Amino acid sequence: MVAEPLKIWSESEGRLLRLRLNRPKANLIDAAMIAALDAALAGHERDDGLGAVLLDAEGPHFSFGASVEEHLPEQCAAMLAGLHALVARMIEFPVPLLVAVRGQCLGGGLEVALAGHLLFAAPDAALGQPEMKLGVFAPAASCLLPELVGPQRALDLLVSGRSITGAEAAAMGIASEAAADPERAALAYFEEHLKPKSASSLRYAVKAARLDYVARVKDKIRTVERLYLEELMVTHDAVAGLEAFIAKRPPQWLHR
Repeated sequence: MVAEPLKIWSESEGRLLRLRLNRPKANLIDAAMIAALDAALAGHERDDGLGAVLLDAEGPHFSFGASVEEHLPEQCAAMLAGLHALVARMIEFPVPLLVAVRGQCLGGGLEVALAGHLLFAAPDAALGQPEMKLGVFAPAASCLLPELVGPQRALDLLVSGRSITGAEAAAMGIASEAAADPERAALAYFEEHLKPKSASSLRYAVKAARLDYVARVKDKIRTVERLYLEELMVTHDAVAGLEAFIAKRPPQWLHR
């Protein structure tokens, strides 16, 4: 029997919604995982007493990233539409959305993590957007990272495809805290700072703090998605790089 992609439960008398990626060890952000996350958030965003959401992952790694097969030309439009709808729901979720990351958090996995409101990372976690190594770029991260770390640091991470540690992510402002046990750190934050507050007032505070941020990211994602689908994916190298990864062979770039 195939496990459900996402574990869902509530704690603290409904004040905290728990979501856990449940396809270890890769926890791929594929169509099934995207749909499960989106449905879970949609089903709880109007819960009156909800004070926060905590997203983490089963196993030693948060996520190895998206399904590369779903990035191929026949599927990538549907995949991006689903992922970007999820990102939009996450960034404008009405209560704080906490994310706890350990192990590898790469590609689409990091895009999902970046769409959360506060990120708690293990110091030795590996966070990166390696899409450029496959000949494509990371659309959502291209919109989220510049907001968090500025254009220069974002460009470095996006074009190099390199990974940084959770400790580096905290120093750069991607993570709000580096902690040996990120789940425990996120829970402690909830207990101290969110649970004692009015759930109703929290919603207004979150909306006020993120209003212009949400508008900028949603507008840019629409433009970047078109760039990806209408320009990048008609090039030789983008398709060749994805196909080479799936075939486990080095890509042969034609630079066109």
